Amino acid sequence: MSRYLKDSIPLARPARTFAGIFVGAILIQAGALTAATKIDELLAKAQAAFTNANKAEAIALATQAIEAEPKNMQGYYVRGRVYEVQKEHAKAIADFSQALKLDPGASDAYQRRGSEHFKLGHIPESIADFEKFLELMPKWKPNHWQVGIAYYYAGRYADGKQQFELHQTVNPNDVENAVWHFLCAARLAGVKKAQASLMNIRVDRRIPMMTIHALFSGKAAPEDVLNAAKVEATFPEAQQRQLFYANFYIGLYYEAAGNRELAREHIFRAAAEALPADYMGDVARVHAEILKKRGVKAGNYGESRRSIATSRLHKYLFDW
Repeated sequence: MSRYLKDSIPLARPARTFAGIFVGAILIQAGALTAATKIDELLAKAQAAFTNANKAEAIALATQAIEAEPKNMQGYYVRGRVYEVQKEHAKAIADFSQALKLDPGASDAYQRRGSEHFKLGHIPESIADFEKFLELMPKWKPNHWQVGIAYYYAGRYADGKQQFELHQTVNPNDVENAVWHFLCAARLAGVKKAQASLMNIRVDRRIPMMTIHALFSGKAAPEDVLNAAKVEATFPEAQQRQLFYANFYIGLYYEAAGNRELAREHIFRAAAEALPADYMGDVARVHAEILKKRGVKAGNYGESRRSIATSRLHKYLFDW
């Protein structure tokens, strides 16, 4: 999806804004050496360490800031951001949670904790955090496609459909938004009606998005999407991203059409191809994990009802 929610989202309270991912300077009386300046210095050093790709040092410095002033939420928030980038999701959630205990109005921490919950497959928790973020920052509701995707995985298809319709008002040429709207509509009214109401997209320049749109509109075949994705890209990462998008949305297309085997084949392939720092890659990995929790692995499409009963995600599995 187009990145309309970025790292620059401010916290709800002006005194809790951040420069990049780290805390800005705290205004103090000139010349007064206080605990606040110590925290600020430690976090500034943490920022420098992070910028130089020394994440271990950044965590150590943020931890010192926490130890120096454990009731200051900024240290927890900064350390949580480093854990987030390192994909240590449980640790990031713990730090964002502590930051929110100290400052319940820190909207950005809700957004980030919701994202981390989603990446772990904690669907209800991610929705609760996204909705709290939007309660504090209502102006961002049209931009918030992440909550729409979470609604889909929770089986809240009407809410998801409505959210993607709202998102189209600010992002009218995003094929992915149109596809997720289609998927929600198909769950509510069937594939034919969803296809008839597929959002019109004038141009999405990302390869192979327009071919994906043609696939869901019935004007292209899955092999057309793969061929479009194989067009040589300038950088290897761009080629990998093209193939990821092709396989993920082909998998979702087959899923909507009821072809379980081909859906799983392409979704597992997409999860393996996804770039590490990509939210849609995380979505594919969550989807693949749902399938794995059913006892389904790549190349092994047998289903285990026992695994469904014991899985935390069993309430959110599709009724195929």
